[in-house]
Amino acid sequence: MAVVYQALHRRVSSLVCRLHSTYVRKMRYLNQLKEDDSLCRQAQTSGTFYLFHNLSPFLQKAGKKYLVPQLSAAEMKQILEQFQEAEQWMEKSVLIGCSDEHRPHFALDLGALDKSVIESELQGSFTDLRKALFVVDGKDSPLLASAQSLLRWHDSHQYCSKTGQPTQKNPAGSKRVCHASGVTYYPQMSPVVITLVSDGSRCLLARQPAFPPGMYTALSGFCDMGESVEETVRREVAEEVGLEVESLRYSASQHWPFPSSSLMIACHALVGAQRAEISMDSMELEEARWFGLEEIVEGLKREPRSSKQDDGSFLPWFPPKQAIAHQLICEWVQQQSA
Repeated sequence: MAVVYQALHRRVSSLVCRLHSTYVRKMRYLNQLKEDDSLCRQAQTSGTFYLFHNLSPFLQKAGKKYLVPQLSAAEMKQILEQFQEAEQWMEKSVLIGCSDEHRPHFALDLGALDKSVIESELQGSFTDLRKALFVVDGKDSPLLASAQSLLRWHDSHQYCSKTGQPTQKNPAGSKRVCHASGVTYYPQMSPVVITLVSDGSRCLLARQPAFPPGMYTALSGFCDMGESVEETVRREVAEEVGLEVESLRYSASQHWPFPSSSLMIACHALVGAQRAEISMDSMELEEARWFGLEEIVEGLKREPRSSKQDDGSFLPWFPPKQAIAHQLICEWVQQQSA
């Protein structure tokens, strides 16, 4: 009886979804896959797979471009047949999206297998995500970032924090359950504010010692427990550069996989021009300074490899288009130009 009910429910849900937009149908289909284990297992046989090795995505180079291959279930089976316990590996995959035609996309980390065998078989290489995000097509970057974050979360939540017993992943990878305690764990992101500070005619950018030479970006910091976004912005600006924010406005948000999985909340903050003397926290930053409009415009044109000068110093350059800091800087330029 339960089987009949489930089949009827799927048919009714499918009929209702046809009445909605493509986006709504996709979202409802993905939700079905997360809630229905048998349906998700069935989807794995017709889905596509993005490969990772110790959280580094697999890329193929085609001329000057880097492609993110989507492997079919048959191709995955062919690769995994070269290793032991091939069937168990498919169960480690996590659902990361689907096409408009409802072809599901999964991510799978093969970190315990010999990567040279896989790279040779598929004629590509596993690439550090920090590099991969900036060399692949813009539409692939968010998918790789979310896939790595979800894979990383599962890797670090294999045991229950209450009982210490192993947790079990559902087929979609949307949760883990400790059967000993009954506790269900869901993937989470940490909220982070990223703030472009301006005194009206200049904007403030900073760098940390770990940054690539010459790169400057907006201030950022994690939200403390109990803080609002506004409170975090004011606190971070005060802590890092000793300035008091007079007003702020929200710009946009972006998922960012570093250092683990963060929700970047981008804001513009205004400080008083008469009280704009920087008092930098050297524990957090290596340098922080004001930039004028002309210097920002030139910096946006500059690439990392072209920033080094003959004397060994580096001209300022800013995060690439895929980073939300780039968007904040461009918005400030547009505001100044207007």
